[in-house]
Amino acid sequence: MGQAYSNWFVRARLKTRQLLLLAAMEEEGNVRRAADVLGMTQPAASRLLKELEDVLEVRLFDRTPHGMQATLYGEVMIRHARMVLSNLNKAQEEIAALRAGLVGQVRLGVIAAAAARMVPLAIGRVKAAYPQLQIWLQVETSDVMLPLVAQGQLDIMIGRVLEQHGQLQHAVHYAPIADEPLCVVVRPGHPLEEASDLTLRGIVDAEWVLHPPGSVLRHRIDMAFAELGLNAPQNVVNTNNFLAISSLLLQSDMLAVVPDEVARQYERFGTLKRLAIDLPCRMDTFGIITRGTPSLSPAETVVLQALRDAAAEVYGVPAEAPFA
Repeated sequence: MGQAYSNWFVRARLKTRQLLLLAAMEEEGNVRRAADVLGMTQPAASRLLKELEDVLEVRLFDRTPHGMQATLYGEVMIRHARMVLSNLNKAQEEIAALRAGLVGQVRLGVIAAAAARMVPLAIGRVKAAYPQLQIWLQVETSDVMLPLVAQGQLDIMIGRVLEQHGQLQHAVHYAPIADEPLCVVVRPGHPLEEASDLTLRGIVDAEWVLHPPGSVLRHRIDMAFAELGLNAPQNVVNTNNFLAISSLLLQSDMLAVVPDEVARQYERFGTLKRLAIDLPCRMDTFGIITRGTPSLSPAETVVLQALRDAAAEVYGVPAEAPFA
């Protein structure tokens, strides 16, 4: 018998319902609710779980006062179960795409800077060519999105792989695009709008709306002040939601720090203004991130190429070489 047919899951007659049960257990927190979600009885769900634990010879969940908690072994199995289920969904989408031209869906996660120009440019071109292709767009920070890529819940991500991501770095493929300059923005008509001699020392005591403490962007800002011997701004509203940031700026004399690409886009429409001050900090290089396994559906391949072309146009990145 070939190696492909002698793996443990073949010998154990691993069932798709066991994989579904693992995912449901993580989400629901106990066997009864997981069984209800899957339309099976609690004894049947318990039996499936026990069969899997017996084959693996480990306990996958511990019973706690707050419900069933995955053990370290359980976390591993849940992660791989989600990837298998995601790949099965992709198989169906790929078959449907081949039968009906190009349809299906692509789940795309992007950081704010890429959401300003690059990603809308790419999406516009994809939708013009393939109107039935559905794109789910999530704008978030890299630390939130990268685990979703590794688990198969996002197909493509525009963002960063940072040191704190640990083993996730090895579960994804990263192709760099550009770094991310930062700038200070205010509402049009702000008292500092026309000032030409601004320094960080002169605006440290202003009202600010900044990304929350613990975020990479906030750390860079705080360090920029610290390098001048200054305490970080104290009069601060903390949020990373750009709708909230822009609304606060428009209703007050607050200052904010945003990616320069985002500021340029809003300045183009007259809703925000960049102050004439050079920030001595910037965000790390961001890029296109996919799962380490190169199994892209036709729809994902189309979106990925559109993103590469948009990166070349917006940031001057060669369209092919960095993504080989």
